[in-house]
Amino acid sequence: MKKFLSVLCAAALSAGVLAGCGGTAAKGNKVEDGATTIKIGLSYELSGGVATYGQSSVDGVKMAIDEVNAAGGINGKTIQLVECDTKSDEAEATTLGKRLMEQDKVIAVLGPATSGAFKAEVPDANRYKVPVISGSATADDVTVANGKVQEYAFRICYSDSYQGSAMATYAANTLGAKTAVIYKDSSSDYAIGLTENFTKTFTEAGGTILKEESYSTNDKDFKAVLTSIKDLNADVVYIPGYCQQVGLIIKQARELGITAPILGADGFDSPDLVGLAGAENLNDVYFTNHYSSLDQDPLVQDFIAAFQAKYGRDPDAFNALGYDEAKFLCDALSRCESLDSISLQKALSETKDFKAVTGTLSVDENHNAVKAIVVIELKNGEQYKSEKSN
Repeated sequence: MKKFLSVLCAAALSAGVLAGCGGTAAKGNKVEDGATTIKIGLSYELSGGVATYGQSSVDGVKMAIDEVNAAGGINGKTIQLVECDTKSDEAEATTLGKRLMEQDKVIAVLGPATSGAFKAEVPDANRYKVPVISGSATADDVTVANGKVQEYAFRICYSDSYQGSAMATYAANTLGAKTAVIYKDSSSDYAIGLTENFTKTFTEAGGTILKEESYSTNDKDFKAVLTSIKDLNADVVYIPGYCQQVGLIIKQARELGITAPILGADGFDSPDLVGLAGAENLNDVYFTNHYSSLDQDPLVQDFIAAFQAKYGRDPDAFNALGYDEAKFLCDALSRCESLDSISLQKALSETKDFKAVTGTLSVDENHNAVKAIVVIELKNGEQYKSEKSN
């Protein structure tokens, strides 16, 4: 069995070290004839504020690449990951993305996980003609900016407009909510996009947003705002944000006696959420997500079993997205006319009906994934029920 190869970015700063790949920025990067490896960049948040999402994604990526390499690689060539840590910093993501493309001569970059960091590397992807792929960058302007498709940017997840609208529809139609309060991270593009689309769809369904409150990324004490939210007695509370703050907000909300259903997005799906909020506080909590472990599809259950065997724990959605992202890339590599970044971009854009753990997906004209969305209900901190919506 061929072992998966991982190289730290810092060890490969010199272009002279990188045998096997060639090409220039204007012509993209390519795998040279006779090379035994295909270099792929892995640029994720392995430390810093949103490391939980990057670490989970990387675990999924590495599992997928191990499987591909064990099965003979791509055309007999082994996938070699050049691994970098963006430190949850957008400027660092820009620097590392450029380094991977310009110096390491990778033919694609996987990651980062979050929208802002991913968008930071897109300009260089277009400049160097090297595809960048995210499993979880959901902001609406990730693949289309100012009305123009970002030619070398791809994602395998849905957009914030889709999941914000889906949660609002679920709140109105399934939960019967007529009123809502929104408590969002004012500094996050992710939270702002979700808020806009939840508000639009909820009000169109006849609902009323009683109030919109904001918090900052470094806040720890939310009780003053939550007290005012409690007094409004809304049918639901929508908290679009990442688990580091959301977990604390939910804990403090329940301790203050807020019993209304709490709604959120895929940022809820982290192993850290239960530790922050407390399992006893995670009841009547609903969030949009990419997949559910409750799904009995054999592809999902086989993935869960393999992940448990490899890592000794249950996978979360970001594990599944990392896995799918890598398999999505390898599927396109297997269809390339030649192993170069420009041919790869064409193959990625032509993907149709790719069978993934997080749902069968096709790439549309805007380089977005066309796939189903899942709404998950938590009971005592565990997935209790899931509902899939196309």
